Amino acid sequence: MQVKIINKSTNPLPRYESAQAAGMDIRVNITEPVILQPLERKLMPTGLFIELPVGYEAQIRPRSGLALKRGLTVLNTPGTIDADYRGEIGVILINLSNEAQTIEPGERICQMVIARHEQPELIEVEVLGETERGAGGFGHSGVR
Repeated sequence: MQVKIINKSTNPLPRYESAQAAGMDIRVNITEPVILQPLERKLMPTGLFIELPVGYEAQIRPRSGLALKRGLTVLNTPGTIDADYRGEIGVILINLSNEAQTIEPGERICQMVIARHEQPELIEVEVLGETERGAGGFGHSGVR
């Protein structure tokens, strides 16, 4: 599969950091450092524009290292980029730490996973099929 991409940033194209990585790292497109205060969120530009094939989406996900070490995460995780979207990829970062965090120009802020999806036809019914689990959820499976 090929994905067309326009890179209006000075950063390199996104890439997979290991041979079997599911996500490619995305860098922020800023010229000056940006400070995120505790619980502050900002839309961060990437300078990237993509054209996905029909039936695919791009998912924007946090980077585990940023989340663990600095408390920075993607607010609407996973963010979805639809195949018909042609605007710039923006990433909503939030600082969940107790300290201000500085985002540096060109810093890797998230990862992008390209995934296949379906658009099923919904069929309205009055009753759903029975299962052993039934309506139990939110910890009702008994697995600890």
